[in-house]
Amino acid sequence: MINIRPMTKTPCALGEGPLWDAQHQRLFWVDSFLGQIFCRDSGGTIKTWQMPCMVGSLAVINLDEILVALQSGLHRFNLSTHTLQLIHDPEPDLPTTRLNDGKTDRAGQFLFASMGVTDRTQGWGGLYRLRRDGVVERLLDNVIVGNGPCFSPNGDILYFSDGRGVILQFDYDPDRGLSAPRPFFDAKAAGTACDGATVDADGNLWVALIGSGKIGCISPMGGLKLTIDLPIPLVSSVMFGGPNLDVLFATSISNSGNRQDAHPQSGLVFEISGLTSTGLAETAFTGKIPL
Repeated sequence: MINIRPMTKTPCALGEGPLWDAQHQRLFWVDSFLGQIFCRDSGGTIKTWQMPCMVGSLAVINLDEILVALQSGLHRFNLSTHTLQLIHDPEPDLPTTRLNDGKTDRAGQFLFASMGVTDRTQGWGGLYRLRRDGVVERLLDNVIVGNGPCFSPNGDILYFSDGRGVILQFDYDPDRGLSAPRPFFDAKAAGTACDGATVDADGNLWVALIGSGKIGCISPMGGLKLTIDLPIPLVSSVMFGGPNLDVLFATSISNSGNRQDAHPQSGLVFEISGLTSTGLAETAFTGKIPL
């Protein structure tokens, strides 16, 4: 039996980016709008760090350090000393964009996307990769809102949404560029929209169907296998975690600046247990970081 319960008590404005650190048994997530990073450790203690601007996503480097995709660029952040070091700003001439969703590939490189903060009439943003050698390269142009990058179990397929209502599928090689995109799941045709996503051990893609209050499970062939109803409408992202990787964590939105919802549980992080699926441990970033 599927059980859904809120894990937090204080709502985020724009909850996003859940990331389970399997090595250290802790869950990260962010409030993108308020620029906050949260971490719940194995004992249930939640710590909070305030960033100087909006935050999109993060990746674990080690116990004390993370990569953080901020509006002002990609940074290295020390959780103990609170030191924030700029690595690279991929869009210095576009003050109307910010960095959004990101995920490490199976080789330990960090892919991160950008989006228009308010102007979403065209694709101002892109998709980037911080490589193992410390170089940041642009993989994709013409991105409106970059959401849900995630990888097949063996890492040879990248799933990504560019903000046009369709989850795209790319052949992926950690040392090369992307193939031509293929439509994978048309959320717009299904009457919904797609946001953050993750892949389970069987290769199914789990995605936040924002606006409909559902999480969808999509087979590797692109068919919608099942949906899970949440008590709030604006579910934003998902990630498997827990000691056995069998709990699905889901973030949500109360007020993103673009969407609002007054439900008392909007903005909370939810734990979904009782699923028959398990996730995959996310890879820590293992590359060189420029000084």
